[in-house]
Amino acid sequence: MKRLIILLFALLPLLAQARENDHAQWNSAITAFEAADRAHAPAPESILFIGSSSIEHWKSLAADFPEVKVINRGFGGSVISDSTFFADRIVAPYHARAIVMYAGDNDLQEGNSPEQVRDDFAAFVRKARAVDPGVPIAFVAIKPSMARAVLLPQIRQANALVRAYAATQKDVTYLDVFTPMLKDGAPQPDLFGEDGLHMNRKGYLLWIGIIKPWVDGILH
Repeated sequence: MKRLIILLFALLPLLAQARENDHAQWNSAITAFEAADRAHAPAPESILFIGSSSIEHWKSLAADFPEVKVINRGFGGSVISDSTFFADRIVAPYHARAIVMYAGDNDLQEGNSPEQVRDDFAAFVRKARAVDPGVPIAFVAIKPSMARAVLLPQIRQANALVRAYAATQKDVTYLDVFTPMLKDGAPQPDLFGEDGLHMNRKGYLLWIGIIKPWVDGILH
């Protein structure tokens, strides 16, 4: 037993380094964001959209929200804690008027629990608000996709936990895209591209109809 305890303590730095390396895989993407910022400084008072591939693939984001300046900081394959880890580089510099996050399905796909999804989002909120106290933050519900239909029970639970957490926080909002993306309890195929995971234009239009009223509320 004593040897086992010693071994576990010896492994702790290696486990921490492994997690650090997980984040490090995104260094090139974050460096590219910083280069873009130097070339064209984002407008002050912008709305920051951050998270995984559903944000990264949203190429029409600026046109879809013409009434505000937007910043797209999505990097595909990322989990919530990646955005938190790099917040000093892709959140703090912008002093955004508000933040919209979409992430979580990669977290569940990688084996994180619904409780961990909630806790990681709470950690992101704390990190963002350490720089900009009270900044409004919206969590776009984890979407139901055909490619990850096996995760629907975990997605439902994670969304419920995030929704309950958001209800305890001032100006933290849960935006329910999950429910309208279902039909008869299953993901609607016509909202997705060929891979069954990433949305097509119809899927994004559904999201816009839910996110835009929240953004308009921030503006007014």
